[in-house]
Amino acid sequence: MEIASELQQSNFASEEAKAIVNVIFTGNWVTYQQQELLKPYDLTMQQYNVLRILRGQNGKPMTVLAIIERMLDRTSNASRLVDKLVEKKWVLRRECPNDRRAVDVLILPEGLALLEQIDEIQNQWAKRFAHMSQKDLTQLNELLDKLRN
Repeated sequence: MEIASELQQSNFASEEAKAIVNVIFTGNWVTYQQQELLKPYDLTMQQYNVLRILRGQNGKPMTVLAIIERMLDRTSNASRLVDKLVEKKWVLRRECPNDRRAVDVLILPEGLALLEQIDEIQNQWAKRFAHMSQKDLTQLNELLDKLRN
């Protein structure tokens, strides 16, 4: 559905203004969809992001600072997020052997199993892109990258 129809607004000050509203609206729509997808797992998007980052380490620990550098939402309190994941027994937090001031975080098998369950649902959700060609998706990614530059 076009943004004008979605918002019941026929006129925008400019195409730039329309694009800004469209990007914000679409970002919020995707965020809401993802929150709903994760809700049954008692998992926030930020916690999910941390788990995915840790999974990408293939069993190697990461410091909280390194996690922050890779997060989608860098304003999140990563230490608090890690504490919540420790409470849920999805990650392990331990003193870094090389630097006692640093803390290593490692995903546990339970965290990996949870991500596998969510992966199946995410793959179903990703089918919403099925009506778009690979060329369209590449162009979308390029345009979004270009917007941030």
